Amino acid sequence: MARSIETNWSVGIAGSFTFRFNRLDTVARTSNTQALVLYSLRKQFITAVNGTTYFPGERYILNHQLSYSYFPDKFWGLGKVAPDQNEEAYTFRQYYVYLHLQRKLKERFFGGILYEYQRLLAVDHQPGGLFDQLDVVGRDPYYISGAGLSLTYDTRNNAFAPDQGSLMQVFFNHFSPWFGSQFRYTAYAVDLRRFVRLYRQQVLAVQAYAQFNAGNVPLRSLASFGGSNSMRGFYDGRFRSKNQLVLQAEYRVPIVGRIGAVGFLGLGNVGDHLRDLNLQELKYSYGGGLRVALNRKERLNLRVDYGWGFGESTSHGLYFQLGEAF
Repeated sequence: MARSIETNWSVGIAGSFTFRFNRLDTVARTSNTQALVLYSLRKQFITAVNGTTYFPGERYILNHQLSYSYFPDKFWGLGKVAPDQNEEAYTFRQYYVYLHLQRKLKERFFGGILYEYQRLLAVDHQPGGLFDQLDVVGRDPYYISGAGLSLTYDTRNNAFAPDQGSLMQVFFNHFSPWFGSQFRYTAYAVDLRRFVRLYRQQVLAVQAYAQFNAGNVPLRSLASFGGSNSMRGFYDGRFRSKNQLVLQAEYRVPIVGRIGAVGFLGLGNVGDHLRDLNLQELKYSYGGGLRVALNRKERLNLRVDYGWGFGESTSHGLYFQLGEAF
């Protein structure tokens, strides 16, 4: 069972598998694969397999995600100003594939290649509504395919809930007819994370995340604001644009046995141009939650969060998920 603002409660089957190629390998972190089939109270259907495989000595790391979604969703427009009264329902069906293979260059440094494929089989929206009025790219069925490169510095001491170390990752992904894509554009991202162990196993986790797009970017590839992992309290997609910048922090405190608690806050914005990522119409969120350790050795937690989002309007919601937000 799971819950988010976008899906309400979902029921189905979910499993998480952790493994090591060599138990005596003190370098490689624990690999994981998660599989799920969910059906929500909002008649959304999602099936997915995703995870991270750390090969012996962490000479290679493979991130993968494969999914199919039938998803009644909501749309409020594009940009940092999207009034509540603009809300419009639409439904999409989508196949998605993401593969990211990294190779160790030197200690804790990795160079990578990545591939992304997305096929929108259907986008059902109101004729003459907001999608048509704004001439939204990707409001009809489409497909994209792109490849890119990454550079990563990773000193995190755990795959699920690190309490020490940093992650610094930059990548770009270029979508072009050369790769079989219907649209031509380039996506860039910067993901910076820091984990600091404080008093009696209390942990401060901080993340700065930026996403930039250049070119003819379709609907489902735009920077999407909100969700269970970023700016909790906002509906994922409440604000969409070509670019976004998010800063968030979380304070994690063990309570007793397998139970812990967290408090979190975030600041962020979206915009069609880089100059739009400013303090005007700034969005912020905060909240708290509980953690239940399902696997204490590997630090795999069940996450229960409640978040509030503030900006042009106020929103809030409950999250019931597996694993940390970041």
